[in-house]
Amino acid sequence: MKSVLNQFLFITCLLAVTGCASSRQSEDAPPVADAVSPPASAQSAIAVAEPVEYGSFTRDQLTQAILSEMGGQRGHYDSATQSYYELAKETRDAGIIRRALQFASATGESANVLELAELWSSITPDDIEPQLLLGYQFLETGQFELALRHMTRVIELGGNVDFAALTARTQDIPPIQRAAIRNKISELRQLWPQEVSLHYALIQLLDQDGDTATALSELDKLENQIGESPQTFLVHAQLQQKLGQSDAAMRTLLGGVERYPENRLLRFSYAQVLVAAGDLPAAREQFMRLARQEPEDFETLYSLALLNLEMEALDDARSIFSRMLDVGYRNNESRFYMGYINETQGQFNAAIGQYRQVQMDSNNFLNAQRQVIRLLIDQQRFDEASQWATSLTAGQPRLAELFVTIEADALMTAGEFGRAGQLLDNAIVRNSENTDLLFARTLLHERQGDMAAAETDLRRIIELEPNDARALNHLGYTLADRTERHQEALDLIERALVISPEDPAIIDSYGWALFKLGRYEEALTSLSRAYALFPDHEVAAHLGEVLWVMGRQQEAAQVWGEALEQRPGSELLLEVMQRLKPESNS
Repeated sequence: MKSVLNQFLFITCLLAVTGCASSRQSEDAPPVADAVSPPASAQSAIAVAEPVEYGSFTRDQLTQAILSEMGGQRGHYDSATQSYYELAKETRDAGIIRRALQFASATGESANVLELAELWSSITPDDIEPQLLLGYQFLETGQFELALRHMTRVIELGGNVDFAALTARTQDIPPIQRAAIRNKISELRQLWPQEVSLHYALIQLLDQDGDTATALSELDKLENQIGESPQTFLVHAQLQQKLGQSDAAMRTLLGGVERYPENRLLRFSYAQVLVAAGDLPAAREQFMRLARQEPEDFETLYSLALLNLEMEALDDARSIFSRMLDVGYRNNESRFYMGYINETQGQFNAAIGQYRQVQMDSNNFLNAQRQVIRLLIDQQRFDEASQWATSLTAGQPRLAELFVTIEADALMTAGEFGRAGQLLDNAIVRNSENTDLLFARTLLHERQGDMAAAETDLRRIIELEPNDARALNHLGYTLADRTERHQEALDLIERALVISPEDPAIIDSYGWALFKLGRYEEALTSLSRAYALFPDHEVAAHLGEVLWVMGRQQEAAQVWGEALEQRPGSELLLEVMQRLKPESNS
């Protein structure tokens, strides 16, 4: 019985060698194009054994094939990949090459994938699969002309290929290179007008070249040729949005949703346009319909939950996030937003519990832990806040310093200046050259009105880091705004501006220092630029004051009014308006 079993196992292993000494493949075999995009794990990519026809190999070659296959089945993917690669080059057998490609793709050996695909193509030049594989492999490496050549060969051999997959990647290539691709696509469209993806590819290229109106015209021609489809509606709306026709794009998508009510991509795109237009109730209805269509589509449910948060439908959002936690989907995001909901509803201990569970690998980690520390401090649980911050940073000095600044900021916000000062002083004793800690203490000194101490810390930062634009700008602005040392302030800000010439905060400081020096025209130029880059209420206050002093009161009032619409109740804006035009605040 044992010998029969051993023979059966041997034959099973032999059958796992795909297509040895044969270029024919089983009808049930998956297409080789699947190897272009490696699966989630190597095991899933190579575990499926395919029926095989095997023939004349040397004993050593056959043994190597069997051992390679067995190695792969046992998880030795790297050695199996290398063994199959060498065997494929030695035998030049299409079946062996095909299996070698599956291993190479699954283990990320992109150079081997390309070499093996070219070998396969040279052996069987009329086989569609290696041409398709080469086309997409060259796409991955950005060699678009070579990709186009092999994709064209697939069409010549009677296969199917999506040319729009190529032009979806040509947005950022040089215009001259895109023009060459566009000309070739145009030629191919003349040869094979029935290939719809060639039409879409040309439309994409026209749009990428900035000729969106012509792209839309070409789409209209295509619609007349093939009729309406979900894709024509989607592309039509995208082009309309590019042309600034937002209302028309919305109508197009609405028409698409009505024509194809079960198409989820159309409905999702329509919902996104509604969100962008600020029609949140209508967008919410669309997301709810999507959720009803596919109750297990948790990404759609996540979008719906975020929309509920935006609309302050907190209980509805909580229900969705709870469900997501039950199935383990987006745990970190769900914990963070559950914490936010609890905090908003006054359930502070529950909020702390949720925030604490947000993991370090999450984008929300720092914000979540900042909220934990702040909420603990708000409840005067100072030791617990400090212990929590310490527990998060054990063995990570840089993270420890960051959490010191977070804790200090929370203490300052709570009015606990003494505790914040002690915390920062102790940290700076341990690391006297940490500029982030020094800057945090600068902010504390300013909150306490100790400008001399603030200047001392800022100058220490500049001594340690002469190109620290943040410190140069902060000290320069402080001197311009709170002292008569305006020229010294301008010199510091000019240094910062050389380092970060496009930073609107530094440009604003520069304009303010010029204003203090009485150089109004230069100040206006700088502040106008800062406001265009960053229409913040503080910049608006400065720009308005310069305009007012220059006798352009109507323009000043307009700037202040626009800023107040974005930041109602801004104390900074109201103060400058009251100071310069008392009746403006009545």
